[in-house]
Amino acid sequence: MALRDDVHIERWSEEDLALLTALNSDAVQMRHIGGAESPEKIAERQQRYAKDPFQFRIVDGGAAAGWVGFWEREWRGEKIYEIGWAVLPAFQRRRLATTGTALALDAARAAAALPVHAFPGVDNAPSNAVCRKLGFSLVEADMAFEFPPGSMMVCNDWRWEG
Repeated sequence: MALRDDVHIERWSEEDLALLTALNSDAVQMRHIGGAESPEKIAERQQRYAKDPFQFRIVDGGAAAGWVGFWEREWRGEKIYEIGWAVLPAFQRRRLATTGTALALDAARAAAALPVHAFPGVDNAPSNAVCRKLGFSLVEADMAFEFPPGSMMVCNDWRWEG
């Protein structure tokens, strides 16, 4: 699979609030994970991302096009790293999610942040395709998953060993 040479990731910064707002305040963009976030939630998330070395903006030819990041969590009694990504609608269907996620997985491998899991909704075909393309193994399909907190969704559990 060919990745995009003109796409890279950069560490998330204080200047990325507008990008995060564009990504997380759009109801269509957020339909797979509980809907649009409030300005307060976005501001809180922005502060967290700006301090986290494993949150990145996806850059396409100099333009900020999306987000990818991973974080530590406990899952079924095991320490894992969960990964997520989002691409602005104007930049979708250009392999940016796949390329950005591959670059973030390289960062996870370098940081020994393994294994990595992704939990896309079963109805989110593009995100499930990213997992398949990047060599994740499907651990469990059609499972109940709480996200956002207090809301249940049906997702797939994909695992990447590095």
